[in-house]
Amino acid sequence: MIDAKEVTSEKAVLIGVITQFQDEIQSEEYLDELAFLTLTAGGRAVKRFTQKLEKPHPKTFIGAGKLEEVSAYIESHNIGTAIFDDELSPAQIRNIEKVLDCKILDRTNLILDIFAQRAQTSSAKTQVELAQCQYLLPRLTRLWTHLDKQKGGIGMRGPGETEIETDRRIIRDKITILKKKLLTIDKQMAVQRKNRGKMVRVALVGYTNVGKSTLMNLISKSEVFAENKLFATLDTTVRKVVVKNIPFLLTDTVGFIRKLPTQLVESFKSTLDEVREADLLLHVVDISHPNFEDHIASVNTTLDEIESGNKPTIMVFNKIDAYAHETIDEDDLVTEKTKAHYTLEDWQKTWMNDIESTAVFMSAIHKENIEEFKKVTYNEVKKIHIERFPYNNFLYDEYDA
Repeated sequence: MIDAKEVTSEKAVLIGVITQFQDEIQSEEYLDELAFLTLTAGGRAVKRFTQKLEKPHPKTFIGAGKLEEVSAYIESHNIGTAIFDDELSPAQIRNIEKVLDCKILDRTNLILDIFAQRAQTSSAKTQVELAQCQYLLPRLTRLWTHLDKQKGGIGMRGPGETEIETDRRIIRDKITILKKKLLTIDKQMAVQRKNRGKMVRVALVGYTNVGKSTLMNLISKSEVFAENKLFATLDTTVRKVVVKNIPFLLTDTVGFIRKLPTQLVESFKSTLDEVREADLLLHVVDISHPNFEDHIASVNTTLDEIESGNKPTIMVFNKIDAYAHETIDEDDLVTEKTKAHYTLEDWQKTWMNDIESTAVFMSAIHKENIEEFKKVTYNEVKKIHIERFPYNNFLYDEYDA
């Protein structure tokens, strides 16, 4: 007999909080992103619950009353999964499981699940497995909740603690083995990077699902997997590209995301090394997303964490074909103009005009302004190339679109 929870497990409720550090608009956007993550993982978000709190409840993330409301909805609609928009502590998971009769996931767990689905190579699979083990280790106790009702005293000392410690030891041993395996992979990848010689290295970076792989395919004429889902690319892809008469190496990297689990940043060290060792970054941005500025800030924070925030960068504002702005009626004297009303021309006159980085507006999927992009990239690569190979100076041409 098939359990009903298994049949409906693709249906999920999303749960978030509105705090002093995360207002209602931000909370709604995070839940939008969580819904997209759920879809990418193969689920379907059917209901959202939010609560205003000074900070997440230390015991149950949301208040007891709100948790009972969620429980009633899950029971009446036969929901299989509840997904929380922040990382839950082991204690929070245990307390929530006592109230909600369904599978409990947090944002970190969901992202790790997507990574596990998308990992193709031995390197990516090892990195994801390490991150999952590091996430699981402090949460092992929740797997043994059936021992909670055992009484203490003579003759009642059950094997629970022993079994938990055994599992912990197994996980710790596995983490040690995976780390050693990753060290070997890191050395192999370091040798590969060294064998590429002194060619200029350019890395595509950016938030997840902004079109990096589509741009990679367009420039390098390769077939890198691209899909309108989060984290379509996990494995680093490197292609040799020649623009006019200058060759360089172009690398497609894993997309970043807000609240990126620290386990993944650490586990994907070898992948992020491609960014660390790049000479030039192409920071791709989905300008059609209403909160693309937050995405830029999130990527820059991660770049700073891996000591790559000060590299020469070209800002590539992609998906201009999908960009739409709100309009104000000429007779409307009340509505104030906000960023939502900015045209692309308005945006180009803002901070984008003042940044040290070069900015390009384009559409990779429709090949709009592709020649402008190539021209800007060529000129930036040429600067690095001249510094590295000054004796080849006579070979460089001016870029003609």
